[in-house]
Amino acid sequence: MKKRILITGGAGFIGSHLCKRLLEEGNEVISLDNYFTGSKQNIAPLLANPYFEAVRHDVTNPYFIEVDEIYNLACPASPIHYQFNAIKTIKTSVMGAINMLGLAKRLNVKILQASTSEIYGDPEIHPQTESYWGNVNPIGIRSCYDEGKRCAETLFMDYHRMNNVQIKIIRIFNTYGPNMHPNDGRVVSNFIIQALKNQDITLYGDGSQTRSFQYVDDLVDGMIKMMASPKDIIGPINIGNPNEFTIRELAQEIIKLTNSKSKIILLPLPSDDPKQRQPNIEAAKLALDWEPQIQLQEGLKKTIEYFKNL
Repeated sequence: MKKRILITGGAGFIGSHLCKRLLEEGNEVISLDNYFTGSKQNIAPLLANPYFEAVRHDVTNPYFIEVDEIYNLACPASPIHYQFNAIKTIKTSVMGAINMLGLAKRLNVKILQASTSEIYGDPEIHPQTESYWGNVNPIGIRSCYDEGKRCAETLFMDYHRMNNVQIKIIRIFNTYGPNMHPNDGRVVSNFIIQALKNQDITLYGDGSQTRSFQYVDDLVDGMIKMMASPKDIIGPINIGNPNEFTIRELAQEIIKLTNSKSKIILLPLPSDDPKQRQPNIEAAKLALDWEPQIQLQEGLKKTIEYFKNL
């Protein structure tokens, strides 16, 4: 049966991949985006599809439509973008959640919140399980994003408890792939662009901090499985790749795959930058029968190819 699906942030890096997949599965898809970090270029290939609609709209304002499912992805997600206008970032997370939850309540439909591993802050337990409450600085330069997303999770749970809204919450760990914004300051896109231009690759700190990188197709699989899961599975559920790499290892791998002449240089570590980030995905395996299929080298090759063609 063809479903009408609303995706906020549908022109963003992750949103555009989700739109494409849901269209391929035979659904009607409405992308809602104000194009602050999303790009029309990301969804341009979809515009010829009669079942795809692109709407310019800011989720901090209410939006009325009849749909069967809602994916709430709208929010700048890289430090450069979310710190550019911190107040706007927190409003997008909080007001966006309130507006979309209100819509889901009125329509009595399922809504999925794209939350984040930033919920855990600079974690004191490793790897991070969903039961960990996090170690977040509430007044730091990253808190507009961290606390905005934490508050959105609170709103989702309260709408569920008070109004019986059917919610799904996933916590997304570092994701990369085609359609990433070339200037978003995220480590994968930064390193690839520096390597392709044979520029110095800039590592913050000594490069020993770790991250776990998941390819965007794996994430989209996880999101769709979460949305389709039984009513009693509400999350939060970690969606990420548990294979952990140091930032230095990532830089070396990218230099190798691009045959780059780049050298690695060290810069001071920004404040509140987490030293470790690795998901425990036992809940996703158990509840969704999901785990990532695409490992770092394969995913990087596809991503490098995308940036080469930009």
